[in-house]
Order: sequence, then C-alpha cells, then structure tokens
Amino acid sequence: MKDFTPWRAFQSIFGVAFIVATLFTMWTPGKLFSNKLLNEVMLTMQPEVSDPNAQPTITTGPTPHIGIVAGHWGNDAGAVCPDGLTERDVNLRIATMVKQALIKEGYEVDLLQEFDNSLDQYEALALISIHSDSCDYINEDATGFKVAPAISLPNKEKSNRLTACLVDRYQRATGLDFHFNTITDDMTQYHAFEEINSSTPAAIIEVGFMNLDREILTKQPDLIAEGIVQGILCYVRNEPTSQVQPTE
Repeated sequence: MKDFTPWRAFQSIFGVAFIVATLFTMWTPGKLFSNKLLNEVMLTMQPEVSDPNAQPTITTGPTPHIGIVAGHWGNDAGAVCPDGLTERDVNLRIATMVKQALIKEGYEVDLLQEFDNSLDQYEALALISIHSDSCDYINEDATGFKVAPAISLPNKEKSNRLTACLVDRYQRATGLDFHFNTITDDMTQYHAFEEINSSTPAAIIEVGFMNLDREILTKQPDLIAEGIVQGILCYVRNEPTSQVQPTE
C-alpha cells in the first residue's frame, strides 16, 4: 500500500469534485428528461394511478343446466309400430327439439341416453325423461299423456312441483288429456330416479300414445317439445300453475 500524503488526498477530492461538476453540467433538465433510460427508471418510481374509466372485471358463475333423457335411445327401440316407427326415434326427435329450445333460453342442456353413464349422481336444475306410449290399439280412451315425479328422492316436493308445471303447460300446449290414473310402476320407479344425485328434481313424461296420438307426435313434434319446454321453464322460473295433481 502506498503511503498516504496530503497531496494524494487533495488529488482524490479534486477528482471527485470534477466528476460531479461534469455530471451537473451534462444533466441539464432538458437532457435529463430526454434520457430514455432515466425516464424509465423515474416511471417505475412513480405510484400507479388507477384509470377512473376502467370497467370492473365481471366474474360469471357456471351456466345452469338441465338434463333431458331421450327414452330408449342408446339401448333399444322401445315400442314399435307395424310400419316400423319406433318409440326411440319419436323420443329422440322431441328431446332434441327440447334441447335446442332450452339452449335458446340460455340454459346448458345435456341430452342423455336411456342408461347414460352421466346419470350416476347427475346434478342439474332438473332432469326430465321423455317417452311415448304403446303403438297398439287399446281402446278409444288410450290417448293423452302421463307425468310422474321422482317421489323417492328426499326433495320430492321439488319433483312434485316440476311435475305440476309439466302437466299444466303440456296440456295447454298440446290439448291432450292428462292420464294420471294410468301411471304405472315403471314410471314411478323409473331407474334414473335411483341413479341421479338426490338434490336433482326429476320427472318422467309419456308424451302420448303412438296409436291414437300418432299424428301430433309425428307431424307436430315442435308442439310436443314446446309443451315440455314451457313446463320446465315454469318450474325453474317458479311460475304459478292452474292445477296440481297430488302424489303419495
């Protein structure tokens, strides 16, 4: 190490003073703010100012969805008429129309097969299974529709409410009679009622007889679908009904 002397100390002080003076001379206000790097540094030191015109971010929840089972689809033909018309095809055509109409109303719709794997613990605003009745001639009274709720579920009141809406709106749309006294065990004990989540209200509808009601089922399926759609919307919108068929 070199010896420290007063002359060497003076040289160091003079050198630092010269550098500082040079910097102040070069960094006039004009040059200071024209320096890109320095501007960027200064900007990072400034507090962030919120844009008063900025719109808040809106977080939306999941779209409510509804399950529609096309009876016998993916399993068998169901009832078959002498000319080859099958219940499965009638059901699927109507169920597809119901799905399309509900999507237009803003709902997400699951079109399900008869024994769809998705039915296991299925959760939705509602589940409706669409079926048609026999193509055989029984008697002149074998015309009309049936609806049965999933009364085995803990929330059977909701299923009853769903059924009441379906009966009311479907009858209005189609003009068909409600055959509440011919509802079978196959309807009240429908397999999907035992598979879906207990929180999901459910019902099964027989839209009409493929014999005496064949014309409306095959030539006006849009009318059939509209009756079902209006019944579902009646339920989810909590609309009033003109009649409620009690169930045990």
